[in-house]
Amino acid sequence: MATTPPAPKIILGIDPGTTIMGYGIIVCEGNSIKVLTHGVLMLSKLDDHFAKLNMIFRRITALIEEYQPHEVAAEAPFFGENVQSMLKLGRAQGVALAAALQKNLPVYEYAPRKIKMAITGGGNATKEQLAMMMLKQGYITEIPKNLDATDGLAVALCHHYQNKTMMGAGKSYNNWESFVSQNATRVKK
Repeated sequence: MATTPPAPKIILGIDPGTTIMGYGIIVCEGNSIKVLTHGVLMLSKLDDHFAKLNMIFRRITALIEEYQPHEVAAEAPFFGENVQSMLKLGRAQGVALAAALQKNLPVYEYAPRKIKMAITGGGNATKEQLAMMMLKQGYITEIPKNLDATDGLAVALCHHYQNKTMMGAGKSYNNWESFVSQNATRVKK
């Protein structure tokens, strides 16, 4: 009996920030991943922190309404020395996720190291290395001027990879052994 291929899934990835917020939107269908858009929201010209939060909420809401994602993933704030910066970054992420929750979308969060590991294979990769890997993999055709755009795209790709729909056209694998046992003809010995 033939299995029905999974329905296309649209994922919005967010790299939150209070100066620049990056985003990327992909559609996944079977083994295919297509980038719908990626870009940045420039917030540096706004002096008021609450005006920035309002702008983030409005832009994420507009992206959701335009692209109709099924899931939203965001980079988790990293722990730094400056408590005020952490607080502002956490608020930015919270407002972005609130926009998704308002639309009843499931939200996911990934640590920066996990995102870098998913894209480059190394958890200490730079923004430039992340963008270069996405260029080599064909997800982008050129390195953008602002690498926060590719950071947002990396979050969406990481979320897709974590769900493992790519390797088996809708099949899910918990570990390498599971993949090998279900795909013996695809593995070279």
